[in-house]
Formats: sequence, structure tokens, C-alpha cells
Amino acid sequence: MLYTTIVAIWLASEIFLNRIFRSGPQEKQKADRKSLLWIWVTIMATLPLGSYVAEHTAAPITSYVYFPKIGIALIVSGMLFRFYSIYTLGHYFTVDVTIREDHRIVQHGVYKYLRHPSYLGSLVSFIGNGIAMNNYIAFVITVLPVSAAFLYRMYIEERVLINNFGEEYRIYRQKTYRLIPFIF
Repeated sequence: MLYTTIVAIWLASEIFLNRIFRSGPQEKQKADRKSLLWIWVTIMATLPLGSYVAEHTAAPITSYVYFPKIGIALIVSGMLFRFYSIYTLGHYFTVDVTIREDHRIVQHGVYKYLRHPSYLGSLVSFIGNGIAMNNYIAFVITVLPVSAAFLYRMYIEERVLINNFGEEYRIYRQKTYRLIPFIF
């Protein structure tokens, strides 16, 4: 019951963000290249499939009884980290890749260290979901395709930022990690 409630809140929050934080027709540049669509199609295909597999196959990651609760905690932690990242980005956050008229590169808060912290938050939630299902096949089904969709999205975003900010963004890239501190 707790798992279902948390996942429902998680998905509802993402739908809310998707509806509220779209760029308007007056925005300077939209260069999404359908990456938002790919993310949503991937999520909507892999979450139900992963859930089905978890219910119908015996492929536990571990027998540790609290392992699914760790996954639930990761879903919530990822959500909170994503919301914090969006709050830090402020006015510049949109769900579609867009450069606003007054756009600046945010380099404070978590953006001082990471270029894509909101995606990290989402991926932590997806990893948590895979752990909560406690099924290694379901974990792979839900985490790998979604990770690939987010990596594609980051590639698109970085190209747009380089095209718009040039050397300023290149310098920022050299000082920060893309997604995982000290690793990537």
C-alpha cells in the first residue's frame, strides 16, 4: 500500500510538472528534439512492464526484508532532490528544452557541482522503484531504458546550452559533473 501510494504521488508530481512548466510560444528557442516525448514513452512502457514482471517472476535481488523500504525511501529522496533542483533553477526551469529570453547559466546551490541534478533526482527515484520491486529483471527493465532516455535528453540540453552560451557553458562544464559527483 505504501509503495503504491508513493508511486502514485511521484507520477502525479511529474504530470503536474509537465503541465505547469512548459515553455510558452514566446520563448526564444525550443530544441527538445522530442526528448521529453521519449522520456514519457519510455516511462509509460517500462513502469507497468516492470511491475508486471515483478509480480509474475521470482527473481529477487535479495531476501533482506527491508530492501523494498529502502527503495521507497530512495523514490522519496529522489523526488525531493528533483524538487530542490527545480526550485534552485527557478524561472529557467521548463520541461521542454528551451532557452528563455533572459536565460543565464545557474551556478549556485546544487548547480555549483552538477549540471543535471533534477535528472539525477529522477534517476534516483527510478532506481528506488527498481529496488522497491525487489526483482532484478524488473529493475533492469525500468532503470536501463529510462537512464538511456535521460542521457539522450542531457545530450540535447548540453548541445543547446553550448550553442547559446558558447565558452561560458564550456567553462561551466569543466568545473562541474554531469550527473554523479566525482564520477560522471
